[in-house]
Amino acid sequence: MEIEGKIIVVLPAREGVSARGTQWKSQDYVIETHEAYPKKCCFNVFGADKIQMFNIQSGEELRVSFDIDAHEYQGRWFNSLRAWKVERIDPNAAAAQMNATQGMPYTAPVAAPQAPVSAETQPASEAAPFPPQQEGESEDDLPF
Repeated sequence: MEIEGKIIVVLPAREGVSARGTQWKSQDYVIETHEAYPKKCCFNVFGADKIQMFNIQSGEELRVSFDIDAHEYQGRWFNSLRAWKVERIDPNAAAAQMNATQGMPYTAPVAAPQAPVSAETQPASEAAPFPPQQEGESEDDLPF
């Protein structure tokens, strides 16, 4: 999946040693989209080499590709968004796109008015799907 937006938080890197004895490093980032109702998303970059290669800084406009996964811990489930590709976006292009989507008010499509059609003038192929109600029948005469 992909998300585009501005990096608003760079969390401190975490590191440790796995059960197998190998060292690991991980860092989380928060990105905010440029939609009418902006959304925030926290994603993770795993591995010292990728953290250094991506070199993500607060305030940058990015397109982040990530994988979504979930894991269970003590009976609870947690989502994980792990970035595998980061592309820098020209801030001028992002601002222009944001202005284009937010600056245009929504206008509902207008349908041309149609003259009412009575059952007598309506062709048989376009007749009402239900026969007209007979006298004495109730309107809520449902089979169930």
